Amino acid sequence: MKVPETRRLSDAAERFGVKPYPDLAYTPEIAEATAPIYEKVRHVIPALEWPVHAPYVFHINRLKAERGAILLVHNYQTPEIFYGVADIVGDSLQLAQEAAKSEAEIIVQCGVHFMAETSKILCPEKTVLIPDSRAGCSLAASITGEDVRLLREAHPGVPIVAYVNTSADVKAEVDICCTSSNAVEVVESLGAKEVILLPDRYLASWVASQTDVKIITWHGACEVHERFTGEELRAYREADPSIRIIAHPECPPDVLAEADYTGSTAKMIKWVHDEQPKKVLMVTECSMADNVAGEAPDVEFVRPCNLCPHMKRIQLPKILDSLVFMTEEVVIDPMIAERARRSVERMVNLRS
Repeated sequence: MKVPETRRLSDAAERFGVKPYPDLAYTPEIAEATAPIYEKVRHVIPALEWPVHAPYVFHINRLKAERGAILLVHNYQTPEIFYGVADIVGDSLQLAQEAAKSEAEIIVQCGVHFMAETSKILCPEKTVLIPDSRAGCSLAASITGEDVRLLREAHPGVPIVAYVNTSADVKAEVDICCTSSNAVEVVESLGAKEVILLPDRYLASWVASQTDVKIITWHGACEVHERFTGEELRAYREADPSIRIIAHPECPPDVLAEADYTGSTAKMIKWVHDEQPKKVLMVTECSMADNVAGEAPDVEFVRPCNLCPHMKRIQLPKILDSLVFMTEEVVIDPMIAERARRSVERMVNLRS
C-alpha cells in the first residue's frame, strides 16, 4: 500500500524534531488568517486557487517565526510568495544589503542560487537556505573563476567588475561587484579608462552607452531577457500608441531602443509608481508585473510573459520544506567566501 505523501513528510519531520508536519487543510482559521493577504493578490490569483496556497502561506509564516528566520524574496517570485510570505522584497542589490543588515539567524533566499551565495558571503555566521539548489542562472553559468583569471592575464591592469549574477568563485576573482541598479556608478567609481564588465553582454553594452569608460564585455546573456525583440515591442506600440514601454538593461539593444525607460527592477517599479501610466509594458520577467500591479491598481499592465524557469523552481511547498527540514543549506569554501566578500562588500559599501 502506498504511503500518502503527507504521512511520509510527517514521519520525516519527526526525525528533524518538527512534529507533526503541518496539516495543509484549508480550515476556517487559515481562511481568516490569510484573508488580508488574499486581498492583495486577488487580481492575479483566482479564488479557486487560494485554498491551495493559503495553508502553505499560513504555516510558512508561523514556522519562520518559530525558527527566527527571515525570507528574502526577489521581485521575480510569484505573487503568493511575494505577498504571502516575504519579509524583504527587492532586486539583487536590495536583498544583498538586507541580508547583511538582518539580525535573523536563518535566511531563506527565495531567488536563485547566486543570490543565496551572496547572502552567505555577507553573513558567514548565519544559516542560509535555498528551497531548491537547482534554481540557477544562465548568466552565472556562462563564466567561471578560471575564465576571469584568463581575462586578467589578457588585460593586465584592467579592473574587473562582476554582475552579482555570478558564482562565488567568480566574485572571488574580481575587483568589485555590481547590479543593474548601480552598474554605471560602480564602473565610474574605479577611475579607470577601461573596465571589464561581465558576464552579461547586453548590460555591458547599455553601461557603455551611459559612460565614457571603455567597456570590455563577456558573452553571457539572460535567457529570459534576450528572448524579447524590438520587432515585438514595435508591434505592441502600433497596436496602441499610448502604451509606455519600460525595459531591463539585460535586454538586447534593439529592445532598449524601443523603450521609453530603461532601468533595474527596483527602478522600473519606482518609475511605475512615480509616472502612473495608463498602460505599461514591463519588459522583464513576467511575475514582476503581477507583483507591481498589486500596488498600482490604476495602471493596466500588458504582460509579454517570459518566465524564468530557475526562479519558478522556488515554490511554496519547497519553502515550507526548507523551514521544516532546514534544507538546502548554502555552503561556500571559506577561502573563496573571504575573497568574494571583499568584492561584494565593496559594492554594498560604495555609497555608505
